[in-house]
Amino acid sequence: MMKEAIQHLSLKDPVLSSIIQRVGGYGIQFREPTFETLVRSIVFQQLSGRVASVIFGRLAAATGPLTPENILRLRPARMRKLGLSTQKTAYIRDLARHTRGGKLIFAELPAMDDAAVITHLTQVKGIGVWTAQMFLIFALQRTDVLPTGDLGIRNAMRKAYGLEELPSPARMEELAREWSPYCSVASWYLWRSLDSPVEL
Repeated sequence: MMKEAIQHLSLKDPVLSSIIQRVGGYGIQFREPTFETLVRSIVFQQLSGRVASVIFGRLAAATGPLTPENILRLRPARMRKLGLSTQKTAYIRDLARHTRGGKLIFAELPAMDDAAVITHLTQVKGIGVWTAQMFLIFALQRTDVLPTGDLGIRNAMRKAYGLEELPSPARMEELAREWSPYCSVASWYLWRSLDSPVEL
């Protein structure tokens, strides 16, 4: 399927084709579609990867298995001492309560369509559309997600397409019109394009 996706994107979009040639093979790393993965996403929101990894490691060490029950056994003050903000502590605890109470059942997510997954996940405080989209791409392995709110994707599009400003969601969708059903694959290449200078 990846060969088909890369052929499709290369044929449909010359700009993306040059990015694919420069970046090389598709090497996305997937995670399991679990409670732990979504906790990790919340920890990583708006932090550098290095800092977030340290905080997530401390949280996992403090809980043992990262389960809703073990999260809720930790006092909020202890979670903040591990490096979590008051806000993220509240978000993770809300996610744990939703999961423990059966409002969010991870085993049911793979059978839902993308829109339903987003609706389901965003009922939890602190999980917005962006986090839900990251879960769709990196945990549920959905191939046709375009995260229009992602700053990295917006920056990559501005550079690659020679735009004067960061593109609006509508402009991004217009540029990506030919990418479907492989918007997630295109997004991965756009993120990777930022790892090396973009030739304009």
